[in-house]
Amino acid sequence: MKLEARYSHHPNDAKHYTTEQLREHFLIKDVFVKDQISLTYSHYDRIIAGGAMPVDKELHLSGAKELASDYFLQLREMGVISVGGDGEIVVDGKVYRMNFQDGIYISRGTKEVIFRSKDPKNPAKFYINSSPAHREYPTTHVPLEKARKVALGDDKNLNKRVINQYLHPEVLQTCQLAMGLTILSPGSVWNTMPTHTHERRMEVYYYMDLSEEDFVLHLMGEPTETRHLIVRNDEAVISPSWSIHSGVGTKSYSFIWGMCGENQTFTDMDHVKMKDLK
Repeated sequence: MKLEARYSHHPNDAKHYTTEQLREHFLIKDVFVKDQISLTYSHYDRIIAGGAMPVDKELHLSGAKELASDYFLQLREMGVISVGGDGEIVVDGKVYRMNFQDGIYISRGTKEVIFRSKDPKNPAKFYINSSPAHREYPTTHVPLEKARKVALGDDKNLNKRVINQYLHPEVLQTCQLAMGLTILSPGSVWNTMPTHTHERRMEVYYYMDLSEEDFVLHLMGEPTETRHLIVRNDEAVISPSWSIHSGVGTKSYSFIWGMCGENQTFTDMDHVKMKDLK
C-alpha cells in the first residue's frame, strides 16, 4: 500500500501558486495503479482518498505510520464505490460482491479489508474515501438503486444531473464521512454551478467516464481569486473548505464526491452569486 501525505495551505499562499504547484498540492493523478492500493492522506480534515486496483492478486488494506494505529480502520471509517469491473471486498471475513457503481460503508474497528477482481481482463477499480471516526456504525452494502437520488439542473443550463447519495444521513449512519456519485446527462457539462463553498467541511472530487482526449476544467480557489486545473479521467482534486469546487467538461462525465468535517448537512453551503466570481 502506498500512502502519500499532502499538507494544508492558506488561501493567501495558494493565490501565488503556479500551475505546477497547484497540481502538486491539489491534484491526485495516480488514483488507480495496477495491483496496488494507492492513497493520498490530506491534512484537510484528515481525509484519505485513492483507489485499489487488484488485477493479478488480491490487495490487503494495511496500516501506516501516518495513522498511528495498529490497523487502518482502528480509528477510521471508510466508503468505497466500485468504478470498474466486478469484484469483491472481504470485510473481516464477510464477502461483499461489488458490481459497477455499487458502494459500501465499512465500519471503524474493521481489522481486515481485502479487495479482489472477478476477472483480471476487466479488473475491479475501488474508489476509496476514509475519515477519522469516533464510534462504530454497521458495515453496509449500498448498490446504486439504494442510493438516495436528487435530480438537479436542466438542459438549458447544460447542468442536468442526478446526485446519488450513498453515505448520507438519509441512507445510513456514519461518523462524519459523506460520499456519492453524480452522473451528468448527455449534453450536460457543468457541475456545481452556481457554485459554493462550505467552511465546515472539505471535499474531494474524483472524475470518471472521460475518454483519453477529454477533460474537466475544474475551478478552484476563493470565489474572487479563482484558479483552474485540467483534470482527466481517473484523477481527483482536493478541495479545501475555502475553495469553490466546480467544473465544466469537454463532454458529459461522472464524478464521485466525498466530504468530511464539522457536519453532514448536505445543504450547508455558502452560495456564491454568479456575478461575484472573479
